[in-house]
This record gives sequence, C-alpha cells and structure tokens, in this order.
Amino acid sequence: MNVERLKKILQQLADGETSVESVLEALKELPYEDLGFAKIDHHRQLRRGFPEVVFCEGKTPEQVAEIVTRMVAAGNNVLATRAGAGTYEAVKKREPRAEYQADARAITVVVNPIKERRNKVLVVCAGTSDIPVAAEAAVTLRMMGNPVEQIHDVGVAGIHRLLDCTERLREASVIVVVAGMEGALASVVTGLVDKPVVAVPTSVGYGASFGGIAPLLTMLNSCVPGVGVVNIDNGFGAGYLAGIINELAERAESE
Repeated sequence: MNVERLKKILQQLADGETSVESVLEALKELPYEDLGFAKIDHHRQLRRGFPEVVFCEGKTPEQVAEIVTRMVAAGNNVLATRAGAGTYEAVKKREPRAEYQADARAITVVVNPIKERRNKVLVVCAGTSDIPVAAEAAVTLRMMGNPVEQIHDVGVAGIHRLLDCTERLREASVIVVVAGMEGALASVVTGLVDKPVVAVPTSVGYGASFGGIAPLLTMLNSCVPGVGVVNIDNGFGAGYLAGIINELAERAESE
C-alpha cells in the first residue's frame, strides 16, 4: 500500500470520516496478497521506501498483468523488469497508464508523482552492447526519483573517450559502471572520482569472458577502493543500490 494512501486512511479515521471496520477492510491485504501463483508484498514500500519490483522472466504475460493490476489497485507505482513486448501488451490492455522502456525491457506504471532528488546519478557503459543493462539501471533510478545522466561507449579500448567525460564523472553523486569483456572500466572510473561506484558485469563478450564471469572477477578484484559489485547483468540491482546511496547522501547533506 502506498504510504500517502495509508496516511490518508488513518487521517480519515482520526477525523471521524471513516469507521474502524472500513480501515480494517482497506488494510486487509497487508502485509501481502496471495494470488496463488504469487504473493504480492504490498508492505514493501512501507518497509523499504520503494514498492516490490516484478521480475517478468519465467512468468506468463497474464500472470504479470494480474500482478501489475493488483499493485496499481493498492496504490503503488510499478516497475516490471525483463519484460518482452508480449508481456507489455498484456499489461497495457489492463492498465492503460503502462509504458514500455524497450531498451531496458521494462514496464513502468506511475500512479503517484515521483519526487525527484537533487543529486544526479551517472550511468556509464563500456560498449553499445552493454546499453540494455545500463538502461535497466537508469529506469530503476528514475522510478526511485533520481536524476539520471547516461554515457555510452566509453570503454577502455579507447580511453580518451572516457577522459573527455571526466568533468561529468566528478559532478555525479553516485556512478553506475556497466561493462562486459574484461570489465576494466569500473576500476578506471573509480580511480578518477571520489564518489561511490556500483559496478555491473555483463555477459557481453567472446568465449573467454565466460558469460560475464571474467568481468565479475575483475570488478571484485579491483585494486581501487570504492567499488561495489552486483551480479552479472543485474542493472536493476545496481540502480536500486545507487538510488539508496544517493538518498542517504541527500539526507546527510540536509542534516
């Protein structure tokens, strides 16, 4: 349940505009709603500040559409990742506000206005083939209210392309770095800035990259302090983590 909706219900109760029975009816789906094939965690936003995210791979379009419909009915914004066009069409039929971010393979539904933070997060990717994972990170960040800037195709094979962006790197509050092959870009970027870097290894590359294992190990073994690493192709996880870091940084600035 959306936080603002819950506040409104409780205020109505305090003002005598609704009954205890009505409030109990509104809250009956807390903390989760059991659909049989899925248990939707409507309590997630209250606990963590952001609603449950729908991972679409392995689910039928109809299952995703039902989950999204129930989340919207509970007053939540929706982010659904790894969604194909067919899944989007199924969702769109039931929820006209749904939008499809094709480059990220993500479905979004904005029910409540998203409050934008002040500080910018930068998403950098090594090559054009890494853009889908970078786009997933970017859409996650935007749904969390973060201003996002993206820089594409600045891998270490042409290091001058990255160095031309040094000023933009240093202006960001947090940086997400997405790279396949050997994954060296994360270390290089971290060595240029005094900001936290979230590194995402991708499965892009030839055979010896082992589907992302090689860049994963490179990032984990970085000699530059300040790199945090998420799993292979996990743009969502990187965006989420960077968003939390950005939020905490803004809170600290305000104190």
